[in-house]
Amino acid sequence: MRAALQSEIGQDKLEVVDDMETAGFGPGKVKIRIKATGLCHSDLSAMSGVLPQPAPFVPGHEGAGEIVDVGDGVTTHAIGDRVLVCWLPPCGHCPACKRGQGHLCLESFANVATPNFRRTGGGDVFGFAGTGTFSEEMVVPASCAVPIPDDLPYDIAALIGCGVTTGLGAAVNTAKVEAGSSVAVIGCGGVGISVIQGAKVQGAAQIVAVDPVASRREAALRFGATEAVAPEAFADARNRITAGEGFDYVFEVVGKSATTRTAYEMTRRGGSVVVVGAGALDDNYSVNMFSLFFDEKKILPSMYGGGDVLRSYERTIALWRAGRVDLAGLITHRVHLAEINDALDQMRTGVALRTCIEL
Repeated sequence: MRAALQSEIGQDKLEVVDDMETAGFGPGKVKIRIKATGLCHSDLSAMSGVLPQPAPFVPGHEGAGEIVDVGDGVTTHAIGDRVLVCWLPPCGHCPACKRGQGHLCLESFANVATPNFRRTGGGDVFGFAGTGTFSEEMVVPASCAVPIPDDLPYDIAALIGCGVTTGLGAAVNTAKVEAGSSVAVIGCGGVGISVIQGAKVQGAAQIVAVDPVASRREAALRFGATEAVAPEAFADARNRITAGEGFDYVFEVVGKSATTRTAYEMTRRGGSVVVVGAGALDDNYSVNMFSLFFDEKKILPSMYGGGDVLRSYERTIALWRAGRVDLAGLITHRVHLAEINDALDQMRTGVALRTCIEL
């Protein structure tokens, strides 16, 4: 089958190969024919080495498709089921899951160290985050395949698998944005736009989008931001909107210590800094102890939307059906597998909010 291959970390372009095979099928596993996959910035971070990932690997962790085979012992799925890929499924029995924090389940990370693919006549190939949705087929544990309703298109389902759930969940689950509050969102790619939609659903009065790319700022206004500014105009927006006090909530959706510092500075005393971006292991953030005590700003990391991901999927689908969130609008480009490097270039230059790849 065909797949997009990253042979080594730091490689600039993906190679689309046609000699890939799935690996690891057996008891407790399912094989999925991928119909669509989202291109998330985390894929770029894994390719560049910002996020740890063994190589060679097939990128992609936002996907949806149809089950074409089920392993022994799988009673929850059947051939023909429509599913989205959950790259971090809750096991249901570890301490984190029992506390209701399935998004922090460590048991699922065992998938990351297990090869998902192999080259015909060659060696093992990993899948990013234990999945690898830039492929025509993939094998994952049955818990990674979440059934979706018939009315949910595959391309929208793929985005729900990570970016949309992460962004909406950061506003709804982690921050619990209060109605009438002021919000700023630093970084307005696919996840940042989803944060904006989540803040809107929660009833925020002011939502300021901050991004250096003009096209992203324009898009943020279409998705619910009340104002969109370049980074150099952020301080002025804070002064105008909050009389200099700072925003109730500032979401960092970039994954860098520099933007986290900005988020902290732009948050009012007693407000919340919500860190959504996935950053590098060697990029450290610090705050002085007096400010931490005296200003009482809450620093809230948000992993995968900060809540029960399965419940979050259901909530997102319900909001989509009700017209409360625009998910189709997130798909700004549709490309085929052979054109994947064009999509990557668009993501690198900040043009695309989200690219959905058809396979």
